[in-house]
Amino acid sequence: MDSDDLAGMLEGILFGAGDAVSMNSLTKVLQVPTADIRFALEILKQDYRSKARGIRLVEVKDTYQLSTKPELHDHIRQIMGQEQKNGLSRAAMETLAIVAYRQPITRQVIDDIRGVASSKALQRLLDQQLICECGRLEAPGRPFLYKTTNEFLKAMGFKDLKEMPDYESFSEGQQQVFNLEESEDSQAETEIRPDSASELVDDSDRTETQTPSQEDSP
Repeated sequence: MDSDDLAGMLEGILFGAGDAVSMNSLTKVLQVPTADIRFALEILKQDYRSKARGIRLVEVKDTYQLSTKPELHDHIRQIMGQEQKNGLSRAAMETLAIVAYRQPITRQVIDDIRGVASSKALQRLLDQQLICECGRLEAPGRPFLYKTTNEFLKAMGFKDLKEMPDYESFSEGQQQVFNLEESEDSQAETEIRPDSASELVDDSDRTETQTPSQEDSP
């Protein structure tokens, strides 16, 4: 089987599967060396990069999935009868950035960094499956810990967290991926701009006061 034939076969399998398929599953089913499959997948990836194609090949942690290109998401939402504006608010994007660079992290730490309560933003991220609970901190009240998910990596186009850029590039350059919308409550918030991904600091110039909140207890 030549590489083009294998690429066509992989395209059909990934399209039919709908969800992400692991490399292990592909090699087991096709009985083809991993190197050959990777080469064929690279052919697909290059082909999909053409402006004439509306889908892309998403690779996350050695799994592969066909997905529509981000610039078509608004059109798809309209076709499916969904709301046009269902992206992330500035507050949710800011919260997501903090989780991404400080994970695992508790809600209280996120609140401390942002200077405002983050419960609503966290729930939005959980609903979108961009973050998930990953256990509890061994501290009074045993607060939940949060981390990013594979859905986050897919949305951002990263293979893994090692590909994440510096904090400012992420918070500013990647907002369009989520169709970022300005809501009334988010316009009043000031964007944090830490010096690096490892140094998220509280903004002393914030005018909002933090809403008292307590972590959920078991």
